[in-house]
Amino acid sequence: MSSVSAHPERLLLALDENLDHKVRLIIYGRSSIWLGFDNPPAATATTQDVDAIIPNDQVQVLADDLRFWDARDAVNERFKSEGLYITHLFPESEVFLRRDWMRHIVSLTRLHLNHLELFRPATIDLVLTKMMRGNDEQDMADVEFIIRHDCITEPQLVEAFSQMNPIALAELRDAFERAKPLVLDLAQRANSGR
Repeated sequence: MSSVSAHPERLLLALDENLDHKVRLIIYGRSSIWLGFDNPPAATATTQDVDAIIPNDQVQVLADDLRFWDARDAVNERFKSEGLYITHLFPESEVFLRRDWMRHIVSLTRLHLNHLELFRPATIDLVLTKMMRGNDEQDMADVEFIIRHDCITEPQLVEAFSQMNPIALAELRDAFERAKPLVLDLAQRANSGR
């Protein structure tokens, strides 16, 4: 399945080549689906970017790591003509996640890397991150895949919703409320035949 022509792999391998020290990245979005699940949808291989979540206690360390940012900028410049880039690096406080999400991150080992240590959020947290744009069609298709892949149930989702960090922005709370019934319905349908 995995080929170096997949956009997430090309971007991350290039970033790894440009680094000269260890960097841990917790990726999410379509890149994490491509690299973090068996038999992912082919569309996830063509995502144009790699997004990452920065744990709150590591935000300043990464902000001060100028060699990382130089490496990231070099990768973005290299792939600019193809419209590919390493883009959103969000502090965890700006992403829908459970309060204890860091205890459940999953190591990604598909790529042979020298400097990057890649992880993704646990599947249930990945579902939460996919709710940030409300009922976005592409995000809901991704949610359906990961719910089916890991057999996520309605009760697991309801519990995760109760364990989320508070959502400060009203527009994000609205997006969450738009996504919630769809996500619960996807879980119900995915598990109804079991």
